[in-house]
Amino acid sequence: MSAHRRIVLIAIIGALVISTSAPLVRLSGVSPATSALFRCAYAVPPMLLLAWLERRRLGPLPRRAVLMSWGAGAVFSLDLLFWHHAIDYVGAGLATVLGNLQVFIVAFAAWALFGERPSTPLMAGTPVVFAGVVLISGVFDSAAYGSDPLLGVAAGVATSLSYAAYLLLLKGGSDRAAGPLAHATVVATVAIALLSPLFGGAEFVPSWPAHGWLLVLALGPQVLGWTLITYTLPRQPAALTSLLLLVQPMSTVAISTVALGERPSVLQLAGCVVVVLGVLYGSRRPAAAKVPVQVDG
Repeated sequence: MSAHRRIVLIAIIGALVISTSAPLVRLSGVSPATSALFRCAYAVPPMLLLAWLERRRLGPLPRRAVLMSWGAGAVFSLDLLFWHHAIDYVGAGLATVLGNLQVFIVAFAAWALFGERPSTPLMAGTPVVFAGVVLISGVFDSAAYGSDPLLGVAAGVATSLSYAAYLLLLKGGSDRAAGPLAHATVVATVAIALLSPLFGGAEFVPSWPAHGWLLVLALGPQVLGWTLITYTLPRQPAALTSLLLLVQPMSTVAISTVALGERPSVLQLAGCVVVVLGVLYGSRRPAAAKVPVQVDG
């Protein structure tokens, strides 16, 4: 397996792991601010351990990487808080679409910041994948739009902006995985705790079985999933990682069907197929230009 294919595979596995986030949040049954807070808080000890092991091998993180990781943690706290509330305001369907606009933001921001001109397959695959996300969202299946569509649209756009900033800050900080993610997770925990009164408040006293689900949420999506994704960020174009992360909605539909008894519509299942095809095409490397061979004589 080539290095490119291996990195793509790791990113897809990471996206599949974090796709369990929404079902785990729903199973916990806690408020949006509570799930956001403990998702990060329970992840701090294992992330610090992984960061310490990485530091022993590679030495301390450069100061620039630390500062960018702190910035990533701050915007990640907003991403989590806005995402949960967008669902409340506008319904799960449109909130999913709005939250995944990050693929366009990341692609063009990476072009501007890192000079990563999107490849032709990636540019062609992006609208295909986004079309699949729209189908999965249920927008065309009379999905409920929630209690306040205007606030929902604002929260969804804020989610996409925060998510894109998080990915770009992690990519630009360091080529390591555990150290930057540990710093970001600690900062996100503190930021969510401070911001929670503005987002409905968080319950700080653990209860069972709710916090059992939150512990799984922390160890699975936050620690394992994001460690894999953070590893791939500096090793491939940011726009490609952003595109691969759109495997999440498709996987969440499947998990919710099995674990929560949800039944996706025909259009949503069609969207899953469209996402798979778009990701497969978008992750292709463009063919190298052929150099004409000169023949003497």
